Parts: sequence; structure tokens; C-alpha cells
Amino acid sequence: MKFEWNKRYLTLSIYAFLVLAAAIVFSALVRNFSTVWGFVSGVGKLLQPFVYAFVLAYLLSPVLMFFERKVVAKLFKNKITPKTSRVISIIITYIVALVILSAFVWVVLPQVVSSITGLAGIFPTTDQVNGWVSQLRETFPWLNIPSDAVQQVMTYVEKVLIDLSNQLIQSIPSIIGYASKFTTGLINVLVGVIVSIYMLYNKERFFAQIKKALYAFLPAERTNNIIVLANDTNRVFTGFIMGKLLDSLIIGIICFIGLTLLKMPYAVLVSVIVGVTNVIPYFGPFIGAIPSFFIILIVDPLKSIWFLVFILILQQFDGNVLGPKILGDSTGLSSFWVIFAIIIFGGIFGVLGMFVGVPVFALIYSFARSIIIRRLKAKEMPIESEQYASEKNPLIDK
Repeated sequence: MKFEWNKRYLTLSIYAFLVLAAAIVFSALVRNFSTVWGFVSGVGKLLQPFVYAFVLAYLLSPVLMFFERKVVAKLFKNKITPKTSRVISIIITYIVALVILSAFVWVVLPQVVSSITGLAGIFPTTDQVNGWVSQLRETFPWLNIPSDAVQQVMTYVEKVLIDLSNQLIQSIPSIIGYASKFTTGLINVLVGVIVSIYMLYNKERFFAQIKKALYAFLPAERTNNIIVLANDTNRVFTGFIMGKLLDSLIIGIICFIGLTLLKMPYAVLVSVIVGVTNVIPYFGPFIGAIPSFFIILIVDPLKSIWFLVFILILQQFDGNVLGPKILGDSTGLSSFWVIFAIIIFGGIFGVLGMFVGVPVFALIYSFARSIIIRRLKAKEMPIESEQYASEKNPLIDK
């Protein structure tokens, strides 16, 4: 008797087999989660140099292209080969990066460390605090400050310092472990720098090979969509990250100049704090201003008030003039969605999430918007949001 294949039942059988196999694999992974996680962590550690290399190459790629197209091409007037031009541009790029890093390490970092060390020696003594409290009692008798308030506070501070000392002693083995991890991390960074040079030199070849593999295993239409999404991702991330870093650098320099002219204490330390935290949209200025305010308050309470006025003016300039000029509309998000992205991604991934959350959510928003528009067009319906508002409650931000 001849056996006849039924395509429908054959397809169902294949699907059932795949589901059963997936269930077995998932069950095995759950039962051996610690082993699997250990393996994944080990692979992740091995890939760390390549992750560092990719991040470094991605950040330096715009700088490399600038030197290659604007400096080397004009300097040699296209009389050298593309390979030689790329090598020269890479050398210039890394020299510039090394000079900037060296300037920070040898000029800015020592002053920051000196400022932090100096802060430890200016905290008031018990007698000074008692004198301040006496003045407060005389000036503001209605405050009704308890006579033993200072002693209670100083006792509490002393207890905290003792606890911190004990914790530090107990954490010595952990510190040794962290030192070992730091050494390993430093080696990974050095390897990452070397690998990043190869990535920058061959970046066009890498992109071509990825596209080649996508076209080989996926339909052409899906591959084209992936390429469009990758280009959008690169545009948003490059525009936002590089723009925000440049914006924060300029704000840090302006802050240092302003604080120096106003003769504020710890101008370098405060400027570094303001510049670094400024990379976080919206909330960055507040995050940087709060500790800076207390640092200046310890030295000169009156100048701390002037610092708040200065930082308010500086952030208004950044938010309304400098930021839009540098960043433009790189994300395409409204203020509401920017705040939404910062809160959600910051809550999940911490400070890093607050920084990269905006461009990541911008991509999600753009992807969802393109799907909605495509489906609306397929149904021959309008794509403008104004068309879906009622006449009684029209949009007010058109």
C-alpha cells in the first residue's frame, strides 16, 4: 500500500515537535540555571574587550570621518591611497583623544582630588557649631532650639564615623578583590583600544559583511527594513550622544569661567560635577546643582545662594539656546516623552538608563509610529493626530 503524505498534518507535526523540543530545552535551562548563567557570564567577560572596542570605535567614528574628509583629504589633496588616508586619520584621532584624556588626568583630576581632600578638613568642630547655635538662639529666639541638640548631633556623627571605620576594616578583603577586578578591567580596556583600531580601519568591510549575511538568510524586503532601522538607530544615537557630550563639555567650561569670575570656592570640582551630570536631560542640572550647592554652602553660605542664581541662568541658556542649537531635533520626542523615558529607563538601569533612555525610546517611538502610519494608510485613513480630535476638544499644540 502506498503511503500518502498529508501536508497539513505534516506541518502540524513539525510545529508540535518544535514546541516540544523548545519546552524540553527551556526545562533543562531552568533546572541548570546556575550552570547556564555561569557559562553566559563567562562568555560575557570574554567579550568585554570587544564591547569596549565597539563603544570606543562608535564614539570616535565621527571624529575619524571628520579628519579623513576635512583634514587629510584637503591636506594631501587626494594624492594618497584610501588605506594611507585611513591610517593617518586613525593616528590623528587617537592622538587627539589621548591629548584630551591626558589633559583631564594631569590638569583637572588633581584639582578635583585636592578639592575633595580639602572638603574633609573644613567641617566645623563642636565649638564652632555651639557658637553658631548660640547666635541662632540670640537672633531667632522663637526657634526654641534644645540645649543638647548640638551634643546629640555630634554624638550621632561620631557614631556614624565609627560605623564607617568598622565597615571599611571589614571590607578590606573586598577592596583587594576590587583591585584585582580593576587590573583585569584595565587590561580589557587596553585590549579594547587595540581592537577598536581594527574596527575603525575595517568598519566599511564589517558593515558590508553584515549586510551580505542578512541578504543571504532573510528576504530582501525584511533586510531592507533592518538596514533602514539600523540607519535610523545610528542617526539618533550619534546625533544625541555626541551632541549631548559636546553640549555638556561647553557647559562645564562656561561654568568654570563663571565660577572663577564670581570667585566661587572649588570652581573646578563644581564645574566637573555640573558638566558630567548635564549629560542627563532635564534632571541632570538638578542632580549636579544639589551637591555643588552644599559644597559651596560649607565654605560660604552667601555665595551658595549666588551659585543657585548662576546655575539657573546657565541651565536656561543651555535649555533654550545652546542645547537646541547643538542637538536640534535629534530625537523627535516631545518634552513629555523625554521625561517619561528618563524616569522609566533610569528606574530600571540607573544613571546609564537616564542617559541612553532618551535615544532608545526615540527609536521605539519612531518604530511604533511607522507601524501605525503604515496600517492607517492601508485602511485609507488620515495619519494626522488632529484628524482624531473632536471638534469640541481640538488640539491646542498644533
